[in-house]
Amino acid sequence: MIGTIKGRCIATGKLLPTLAVGAAGGGIAYAFDIPLPWLLGALIATTVLSLGGVRLRAPTTSRKAVLVVIGVMLGAAFTPDMTGDVALWGTSLVLMLLATAVMMAFSVWFGRRVAGYSMATAMYSGVPGGVSAVTLMAADSEADLRVVGLTHAVRILVLLVAIPPALDLVGHVSLQSRRLTLDEWLAVPGFGDALLLVGAGIIGMWLGRRLHLPNPLLFGPVLLSGALHVSGVTEAAIPPTIVALAQIIIGVSVGVRFGGTSLATVGTNLMMAVLQAVALLLITIVAAWLVNALTGYSTAALLLAYMPGGAPELSLVALSLGIDPAFVTSHHLLRISVLVLLLPALLRIAMRRMHNA
Repeated sequence: MIGTIKGRCIATGKLLPTLAVGAAGGGIAYAFDIPLPWLLGALIATTVLSLGGVRLRAPTTSRKAVLVVIGVMLGAAFTPDMTGDVALWGTSLVLMLLATAVMMAFSVWFGRRVAGYSMATAMYSGVPGGVSAVTLMAADSEADLRVVGLTHAVRILVLLVAIPPALDLVGHVSLQSRRLTLDEWLAVPGFGDALLLVGAGIIGMWLGRRLHLPNPLLFGPVLLSGALHVSGVTEAAIPPTIVALAQIIIGVSVGVRFGGTSLATVGTNLMMAVLQAVALLLITIVAAWLVNALTGYSTAALLLAYMPGGAPELSLVALSLGIDPAFVTSHHLLRISVLVLLLPALLRIAMRRMHNA
């Protein structure tokens, strides 16, 4: 027991420099009124240092805890007075799956024909989302895990950096962070509400694992917290300080993935990953505009809901900017669930066709 506590303290101490870099980057971005300051500031700072050869420790336990916190935060978006049209949401979810099929088909074609990857590598690196589950599944195949990991990391990086200009392009979205007073930064829920939020996180995490949800640490708390908030049991929200810390940890989690990456050795794969990410972003923008024309729903919400990957990151962006986080989270949950269920069968079909050809 003492050894475990000591080990965790040591691991936390080693993580502090990474968090300090992320906090400094976020603070600078916040001071200069950059959109999504804590997330993008931390991401850019750690990415630059990682590519420059600086070894930064990746968050592990803290990232897991943050996923639970984000899940509880996102659940708070499901309020009793939600005005979301169920039929409209259903239409958008179906169209999102169609857009996902287009993205998946393009990614596999691009990986095979342009990048020259094996079918398994092209399939797993091309999945628009679910990086944790996809990486675990890829480990049981003949896929090149370095290419899979690099492609997903670059895609999330490109998407997060592209969000401010993309949202500015669709218009009608305020990207400026509201300045909070000290009292607002230090605000905390009452004891009863805090107990409910903590319970939603802990029990939701267990529920997510029992239900075998994709990314159970995120979506289990979303379901339980959402049930508590939509039923009116509580209206409590996560304090702004914890929201900012969550953004910092998510930002550095993406940035440190480039640690140990030599641009000389992965230059081609890096370029392929960037090209694929940009192409998928363009498909997303077109799909969001088309669905907006069909349904009249917010293009900004559709854009975040349809973006290929990074459910925790994109849901947190929706929450931070107040862009219909319940709508965005629901779309990412459905997409990841469908992809995780269908991916093994899709790979088998693709491999069979290759052998027959």
